[in-house]
Amino acid sequence: MNVIRHHWQLEVYKLSVDAAMQIFQLTMAFPREEMYSLTDQIRRSSRSVSGQIAEGWRKRKYEASFVNKLNDAEGEAAETQSWIEYAVKCDYMERKVGRELHRLYDRILGKLVNMGNNPGPWLLQKTRP
Repeated sequence: MNVIRHHWQLEVYKLSVDAAMQIFQLTMAFPREEMYSLTDQIRRSSRSVSGQIAEGWRKRKYEASFVNKLNDAEGEAAETQSWIEYAVKCDYMERKVGRELHRLYDRILGKLVNMGNNPGPWLLQKTRP
């Protein structure tokens, strides 16, 4: 296994970026009247998942800070699932596409939960003088 040195090497980070990009592409077809509500909200929350992961990665020196950022990423992922539900119910997104995205966010959530419940392998080792 390769040593992970950067947040962009994490599978969960890659998945979250891919998911956010899929959402960006799909939201380009959303109605203009949704620009400042659903479109902005789903784009913001989907992008925030990878942002929180990146921020957490830089806080690995402190377990509580790292786990807190993973929790924030979980919250953003769950929020994105909620917006996906609205997009499907408003007929802005096909049900099949919404289901696939929802499942992708379930995978992301599972990985975040696993990291948060077992942060040890990801934490930076404190050096002693």
